[in-house]
Amino acid sequence: MKVLLIKDVYKLGRAGDVKKVADGYGRNFLIPQGMAMLATSGAMKTAERIRAKAAERRTILNEEMGVVAEALTKIQLSFGARAGETGKLYGSITSQEIVNAIREKTGYAIKRQQLDMQPLRTLGEHTIHVRLTMDLIPEIKVTIYREGEAEPELAVEEAAEKQVAEAAVNEPQAASVLEEPPAEEAPEEVSSSSESESPAEA
Repeated sequence: MKVLLIKDVYKLGRAGDVKKVADGYGRNFLIPQGMAMLATSGAMKTAERIRAKAAERRTILNEEMGVVAEALTKIQLSFGARAGETGKLYGSITSQEIVNAIREKTGYAIKRQQLDMQPLRTLGEHTIHVRLTMDLIPEIKVTIYREGEAEPELAVEEAAEKQVAEAAVNEPQAASVLEEPPAEEAPEEVSSSSESESPAEA
């Protein structure tokens, strides 16, 4: 059957487009949900008006959701999970867990239906697309690590702290060699407290 889209439909088309879809999809989902109507000759006369109004709404929505899209691209989500030797999880990370983590990280309430994903069932890094609007589909990175091991973000922080600590130990020695005062002058005290400050956490 052919339908005229009234709203933007992800992976199908934009409002005002005419699409051929399966009868069941059209009659049982698109039309009852107010996303489309049968592409009759009468309906086709309204296509241009639907297209113009949808473009206006889309522009406004893109502006409103731009801040959300930017925030989502900056976050890194991590989950600890039990897994077998092959890396397959005993269970999965669900879309509900993802939206809960997004809300905790950003304060934005994303619906599960906006995530283009299947339950995550393996260790490693995954990329998930978030459907904010037809034009704004930011990606977020999700890392699943083995439960009991160090969380990836924490491991990076610990490595950075270790480097800072090692530098702090070596700095006073380097200063005494490079900045050794002349014999006739009293040596200045070298304080390492101000040189070994750890950088603020991001």
